[in-house]
Amino acid sequence: MDQFIDLVTEMSPYLLLGFLLAGLMHAFIPGTIYSKYLAKPNMRSVILAALFGIPLPLCSCGVLPTAMSLRREGASKGAAVSFLIATPQTGVDSIIATFSLMGLPFAIIRPIAALATAIFGGKMVNVIEGNDGAGIIDETKELTFDDNCGDSCCGGHDNVPKSFGGKIIEALHYAYIDMMESVGKWLIVGLIVAGLITLFVPDSYFEIFKDNSFTSMLLVLCISIPMYLCATGSIPIAVALMLKGLTPGAALVLLMAGPACSVASVLVVSKVMGRRTLTAYLASIITGAIGFGLIIDYMLPKAWFISHLVANDACCEEESGLFATCCTILLFVLLINAFIRHRFCRKAKINTPKTMNKTFIINGMSCNHCRMSAEKAILSVKGVTSASVDLGSKQAIVEGEFSTEDVCKAVEETGFTCALQ
Repeated sequence: MDQFIDLVTEMSPYLLLGFLLAGLMHAFIPGTIYSKYLAKPNMRSVILAALFGIPLPLCSCGVLPTAMSLRREGASKGAAVSFLIATPQTGVDSIIATFSLMGLPFAIIRPIAALATAIFGGKMVNVIEGNDGAGIIDETKELTFDDNCGDSCCGGHDNVPKSFGGKIIEALHYAYIDMMESVGKWLIVGLIVAGLITLFVPDSYFEIFKDNSFTSMLLVLCISIPMYLCATGSIPIAVALMLKGLTPGAALVLLMAGPACSVASVLVVSKVMGRRTLTAYLASIITGAIGFGLIIDYMLPKAWFISHLVANDACCEEESGLFATCCTILLFVLLINAFIRHRFCRKAKINTPKTMNKTFIINGMSCNHCRMSAEKAILSVKGVTSASVDLGSKQAIVEGEFSTEDVCKAVEETGFTCALQ
């Protein structure tokens, strides 16, 4: 329990700052910026997609509907894959949290590795797919990003003009309510796993890999690729493993491969973009993670990556400052609020009786970003007057005069499955 509290206290000020920056990006950056430059299957679109994706606070499941929406809006396959690789590995919140727990070198190399891996993967897809991977758009029309994505991704929001104060309120709501619903559960899971590792894994466990970091990287890959790990939630796990003897390079493999890949992302990429794109997607993640891990272990000073951990470990004995304690209390209050909203408010809303409605079952949603993407996709269908999606029950209550097939098609184009109940 002490380990859990120490980790939260260390991270909480940086997490709150990171969430705030993410909210400001969401409220003030127009979503069209992220879609209109990504249509051509060339290196420029791949690089821009990676650069757009790195600061966005989307997890490996929340990024799926966003990337699929980009693809639908005309982005090339290479750009979509580049965005899909870069985005879940980082984010302003996770970069700041990485700095707080793992130090400046890790905070610098993590986005660099995400950028390089994403560019490599996007370029591979463009080479493999050729013109088949080009974005299909009508250049006589202005690209918009509100049909399916809207509030759930890329800083996109409604086209209704808002005052500066209105945007600030929107930023705070997104940062400390919507994002808390999406990331909070996985952050707590990561912290609990880190505490269990500290408690139950022997201090000498990773000494067997002392002279063979490549083997430890393969072990970490086998564990992290099938799992769901968000960029922020993976940090305390990596810290706990390093304190037990895991090499810094292997820890970076966990930070890269865990958030960038999951069973859900593999299935969606295979279904929507094809097996050749899936092969390039997985190969770039694995190659990039191991390559940068080997660079850290064999080409950079080890002291860069462990000195901050040693300092933090020594500081755990000291009493936390008042500011950090207040941030920790505030973080727990926000997490409790997110839990209450998720468990009760959403269900109360969806269970409200309505007339002329239909119920759909949507599978594949894993976070609040997914829920919002599915909801926006349904609302874009002609004839739909209202839609309410519940993440827990996977139900969508849709009201209006609409085509059932159009609703299912709109949802499936974001990467989920949909069927009338």
